[in-house]
Amino acid sequence: MTIDQQIEQFLASPAFAVVGASSNRSKYGNKCLRCYQMNGRKVIPVHPLELEIEDLDCVASVTDLPDEVESISIITPPRVTEKVVEQAAAKGIKNIWMQPGAESPTAVKYCEEQGLNVIADGSCLLVVLGYHEH
Repeated sequence: MTIDQQIEQFLASPAFAVVGASSNRSKYGNKCLRCYQMNGRKVIPVHPLELEIEDLDCVASVTDLPDEVESISIITPPRVTEKVVEQAAAKGIKNIWMQPGAESPTAVKYCEEQGLNVIADGSCLLVVLGYHEH
Protein backbone atom coordinates (compact mmCIF):
# COMPACT_ATOMS: atom_id res chain seq x y z
CA MET A 1 0.00 0.00 0.00
CA THR A 2 1.06 3.58 -0.56
CA ILE A 3 1.21 5.92 2.43
CA ASP A 4 -1.97 7.61 1.18
CA GLN A 5 -3.77 4.25 1.13
CA GLN A 6 -2.45 3.46 4.60
CA ILE A 7 -3.76 6.79 5.92
CA GLU A 8 -7.12 6.25 4.18
CA GLN A 9 -7.42 2.83 5.85
CA PHE A 10 -6.43 4.33 9.22
CA LEU A 11 -9.06 7.07 8.95
CA ALA A 12 -11.83 4.59 7.99
CA SER A 13 -12.07 3.34 11.60
CA PRO A 14 -15.43 3.87 13.37
CA ALA A 15 -13.54 5.17 16.44
CA PHE A 16 -10.03 6.23 17.37
CA ALA A 17 -7.84 6.45 20.45
CA VAL A 18 -4.96 8.73 21.36
CA VAL A 19 -2.37 6.90 23.47
CA GLY A 20 -0.38 9.49 25.34
CA ALA A 21 -3.29 11.95 25.46
CA SER A 22 -2.53 14.97 27.61
CA SER A 23 -4.61 17.52 29.47
CA ASN A 24 -1.91 20.11 28.67
CA ARG A 25 -3.20 21.96 25.60
CA SER A 26 0.33 22.82 24.41
CA LYS A 27 1.32 19.15 24.13
CA TYR A 28 0.85 17.07 20.98
CA GLY A 29 -1.04 14.43 22.95
CA ASN A 30 -3.75 17.06 23.47
CA LYS A 31 -3.62 18.63 20.01
CA CYS A 32 -4.01 15.21 18.39
CA LEU A 33 -7.09 14.53 20.54
CA ARG A 34 -8.62 17.91 19.68
CA CYS A 35 -7.81 17.35 16.00
CA TYR A 36 -10.02 14.25 15.97
CA GLN A 37 -12.76 16.21 17.78
CA MET A 38 -12.55 19.10 15.30
CA ASN A 39 -13.03 16.61 12.48
CA GLY A 40 -16.11 15.05 14.09
CA ARG A 41 -14.40 11.74 14.82
CA LYS A 42 -15.20 9.57 17.83
CA VAL A 43 -12.03 9.51 19.90
CA ILE A 44 -11.03 8.13 23.28
CA PRO A 45 -8.05 9.44 25.26
CA VAL A 46 -5.75 6.82 26.80
CA HIS A 47 -3.91 7.93 29.93
CA PRO A 48 -3.06 5.86 33.02
CA LEU A 49 -3.82 8.64 35.54
CA GLU A 50 -6.23 11.16 34.01
CA LEU A 51 -9.99 10.52 34.30
CA GLU A 52 -11.10 13.04 31.69
CA ILE A 53 -9.37 15.07 28.97
CA GLU A 54 -11.17 17.65 26.79
CA ASP A 55 -14.53 16.51 28.25
CA LEU A 56 -13.89 12.93 27.15
CA ASP A 57 -13.68 9.99 29.54
CA CYS A 58 -10.22 8.44 29.58
CA VAL A 59 -9.33 4.78 29.66
CA ALA A 60 -6.19 3.72 31.50
CA SER A 61 -4.69 1.55 28.77
CA VAL A 62 -5.17 0.19 25.25
CA THR A 63 -6.59 -3.03 26.69
CA ASP A 64 -9.52 -1.00 28.11
CA LEU A 65 -10.62 0.41 24.75
CA PRO A 66 -13.98 -0.60 23.24
CA ASP A 67 -13.85 -2.96 20.24
CA GLU A 68 -15.00 -0.27 17.79
CA VAL A 69 -11.56 1.39 18.09
CA GLU A 70 -9.59 0.03 15.13
CA SER A 71 -7.05 2.86 14.85
CA ILE A 72 -4.79 4.43 17.46
CA SER A 73 -2.48 7.41 17.39
CA ILE A 74 0.55 6.96 19.61
CA ILE A 75 2.29 9.95 21.16
CA THR A 76 4.57 8.31 23.71
CA PRO A 77 8.32 7.90 24.14
CA PRO A 78 9.67 5.09 21.89
CA ARG A 79 10.19 2.67 24.81
CA VAL A 80 6.53 3.08 25.80
CA THR A 81 5.44 2.77 22.15
CA GLU A 82 6.98 -0.73 22.08
CA LYS A 83 4.68 -1.85 24.92
CA VAL A 84 1.65 -0.05 23.44
CA VAL A 85 1.87 -1.85 20.09
CA GLU A 86 1.96 -5.24 21.81
CA GLN A 87 -1.20 -4.34 23.75
CA ALA A 88 -2.81 -3.03 20.55
CA ALA A 89 -2.08 -6.21 18.59
CA ALA A 90 -3.44 -8.36 21.44
CA LYS A 91 -6.57 -6.15 21.52
CA GLY A 92 -7.17 -6.55 17.77
CA ILE A 93 -6.38 -2.96 16.78
CA LYS A 94 -5.62 -2.92 13.05
CA ASN A 95 -4.09 0.51 12.45
CA ILE A 96 -1.23 2.17 14.32
CA TRP A 97 -0.03 5.70 13.68
CA MET A 98 3.18 6.59 15.50
CA GLN A 99 3.29 10.37 15.56
CA PRO A 100 6.71 11.95 14.91
CA GLY A 101 8.92 11.29 17.94
CA ALA A 102 7.02 8.19 19.09
CA GLU A 103 8.54 5.87 16.49
CA SER A 104 10.69 2.93 17.51
CA PRO A 105 12.30 0.57 14.96
CA THR A 106 11.43 -2.32 17.29
CA ALA A 107 7.77 -1.26 17.47
CA VAL A 108 7.53 -0.73 13.69
CA LYS A 109 9.03 -4.17 13.03
CA TYR A 110 6.62 -5.74 15.54
CA CYS A 111 3.61 -4.12 13.83
CA GLU A 112 4.79 -5.32 10.41
CA GLU A 113 5.30 -8.87 11.73
CA GLN A 114 1.74 -8.78 13.15
CA GLY A 115 0.34 -7.63 9.79
CA LEU A 116 -0.83 -4.28 11.16
CA ASN A 117 -1.18 -1.12 9.12
CA VAL A 118 1.61 0.96 10.64
CA ILE A 119 2.31 4.59 9.80
CA ALA A 120 5.67 5.72 11.16
CA ASP A 121 7.24 7.66 8.32
CA GLY A 122 7.06 11.08 9.93
CA SER A 123 3.52 11.73 8.66
CA CYS A 124 1.52 13.75 11.16
CA LEU A 125 -2.20 13.41 11.79
CA LEU A 126 -2.40 17.15 12.51
CA VAL A 127 -1.16 17.91 9.00
CA VAL A 128 -3.33 15.30 7.28
CA LEU A 129 -6.56 16.39 9.00
CA GLY A 130 -5.68 20.10 8.90
CA TYR A 131 -5.39 20.93 12.59
CA HIS A 132 -5.51 24.58 13.63
CA GLU A 133 -5.59 26.35 16.99
CA HIS A 134 -8.82 28.20 17.77
